[in-house]
Amino acid sequence: MTASHSDSLVVLFGATAGAYGAKLGSDERELILLVWQVVDLHSKKVGTLHKSLVKADNLDLSDQCREVSGLTPEGLGKAEPLDRVLQQFSQLVSSDLKVLGRSSYTLCSDGQLLIRQVLHPETSKKNFQLSDCFYSFYDLRKEFHTCYPSSAAVKDQTIKTMAEYLGLGTDEAEEDFGVWQVKTMVAIIFSMLSEGCNHVFTEPETVKYKYETGPCSKSETVDSETVIRARGLPWQSSDQDIARFFKGLNIAKGGVALCLNSQGRRNGEALVRFVNSEQRDLALERHKHHMGSRYIEVYKATGEEFLKIAGGTSNEVAQFLSKENQVIIRMRGLPFTATQEDVLGFLGPECPVTGGKEGLLFVKYPDGRPTGDAFVLFSCEEYAQNALKKHKEILGKRYIELFRSTAAEVQQVLNRYMSTPLIPTLPTPIIPVIPPPYTIATGSIRDCVRLRGLPYTAGIDDILEFMGDATGDIKPHGVHMVLNQQGRPSGDAFIQMKSADKAFMVAQKCHKKMMKDRYVEVFQCSGEEMNFVLMGGTLNRSGLSPPPCLSPPAYAAFQTAAVIPAEAAALYQPQALLPATRTPQASAAAPPAVTYYPAQAAQLYMNYTAYYPSPPVSPTTVGYIAAPPGAVAAAATATHTPILPQPGALVRMQGLPYNTGMKEILSFFQGYQYAPDDYNGLIQLSDQARSVLQAPKEWVCL
Repeated sequence: MTASHSDSLVVLFGATAGAYGAKLGSDERELILLVWQVVDLHSKKVGTLHKSLVKADNLDLSDQCREVSGLTPEGLGKAEPLDRVLQQFSQLVSSDLKVLGRSSYTLCSDGQLLIRQVLHPETSKKNFQLSDCFYSFYDLRKEFHTCYPSSAAVKDQTIKTMAEYLGLGTDEAEEDFGVWQVKTMVAIIFSMLSEGCNHVFTEPETVKYKYETGPCSKSETVDSETVIRARGLPWQSSDQDIARFFKGLNIAKGGVALCLNSQGRRNGEALVRFVNSEQRDLALERHKHHMGSRYIEVYKATGEEFLKIAGGTSNEVAQFLSKENQVIIRMRGLPFTATQEDVLGFLGPECPVTGGKEGLLFVKYPDGRPTGDAFVLFSCEEYAQNALKKHKEILGKRYIELFRSTAAEVQQVLNRYMSTPLIPTLPTPIIPVIPPPYTIATGSIRDCVRLRGLPYTAGIDDILEFMGDATGDIKPHGVHMVLNQQGRPSGDAFIQMKSADKAFMVAQKCHKKMMKDRYVEVFQCSGEEMNFVLMGGTLNRSGLSPPPCLSPPAYAAFQTAAVIPAEAAALYQPQALLPATRTPQASAAAPPAVTYYPAQAAQLYMNYTAYYPSPPVSPTTVGYIAAPPGAVAAAATATHTPILPQPGALVRMQGLPYNTGMKEILSFFQGYQYAPDDYNGLIQLSDQARSVLQAPKEWVCL
């Protein structure tokens, strides 16, 4: 019933149970009123004016709605639901067109809000389709400003201001709510069609039927006034789900970019690019609208942020994504030996891949090793749904995860893996301004306490405040935060007290005391137990579990005389993590240690442990400054303190079999070895360790 150059208009006005005017649709309230009338643009005749109440699921009307519309829940309770009203709308419009002798029409509304912010979102949530006429309409405010350029700006226009500009003498109080608005809009249209103006309605607003996928290049220019960030998305949501949330607004082609976290998984955020700033501003009005049972936060974002997530430079990816309007599925957990034939066989004939092998994209590291991820193209939704039914089915000896994906996610995953360095470099060493005259506690004396369940935002100052009067009984630099594998607070901390009695009193007094909005458990423990946890072991009701980096024969070597067993010391230098333990005879003569590394460097050397130790000092009491290589070397010469090799002498090994031992690693690096005597200056080796280990000359294994 519509055409690009329609001979009739259907003037449409509506209201919701909530906000009115410029905020229409911003509160997610349902439609309760539709009023319309057909206008013949050639004969300037009109059809019958129709007013229809709509029964909403929630009949609780806002105060503004009651005051402006005069409607009541009782009256709306007798009305028809929205789907029935829209059916009646189509039938009555067709009947009026037949009477006027016309066949096509286009909707005309007061602004964008009724169509884009009310009708499309509500029908999408209620799972029924709007007819084609609602995907094309004229914005009377824009048409009026085009016809009368000296009038107020489009965003400031209302039906009343347009009528006043034309000098139309209409009294809003004389008509029912909605009827006056439609009659006045018809009068404004007739004025625009008069001989003095001869306005022609030729360029209607359009609403996209569906979201179009496509690639995005980093060389593109993205206007920051067209981008938003959506936060709080369900982790399983796809680009189509996000497009449905913004139903009624025109998203740019390939304009949905799902954000991934450091592990390559979706983090509940997405960047969305719209076709213009007007659409972006309407999207911001959907802040805290709901996707299912979750509300979604919507904020402004920049074009640079969008390109960082969605932009790509790989020709392989561009070629893969060049097939438009394809459904993309991500496969995760593939065997590293899986081939294209294996994947096609796994998917089977019921879900054919677009282009066969050309519709598969394996994600690889820069050196060509597979990551276990792949992306697959399907030509239609049916094939994609068949593929998703194979979620967690077995390929080889592994179960495969399948998820909906997007072109932006393909770019993001490829960018992440292709930019991964093969050999990470060691951060610049730093030296303490004040040499710490202490060591980490060892032994079985229970003069330490463990704090468990700390808020993740808690810092040293929060812990000291939590301890209260017992703060004075803490040893200097005796607070140690435990970090997880991502280098973030794990919720645990250890505190060294001046005596076992003090530790007992603190555990009794502070156990299950509140810190911020969480209660914290406090347990008494020994220095040995603390060291086990800081070095990667676990401490629970079952007792101590040694660090995973130590093999079972080495457990006995984990004694109070040394924090790290000598047998394991060849793999990394303990001085980089904890001060060396000194014997009473040597403590007086030994100079103070000067070289320490912060938690970031410690993580690099201990990335195979469950937890990483924080620096053996309180961050609030010792300041650090960056030290150039020459300064570090000079400090080492002056104090005879062992120092780690400089950046470039380290290599990180990934993908080792779980049962690999030190002998296998050293055998792998055969040809780069030299006598362990040359390494005595750094590590004191026992005869047993000397017979097993040969430290590499240019390689130190992590």
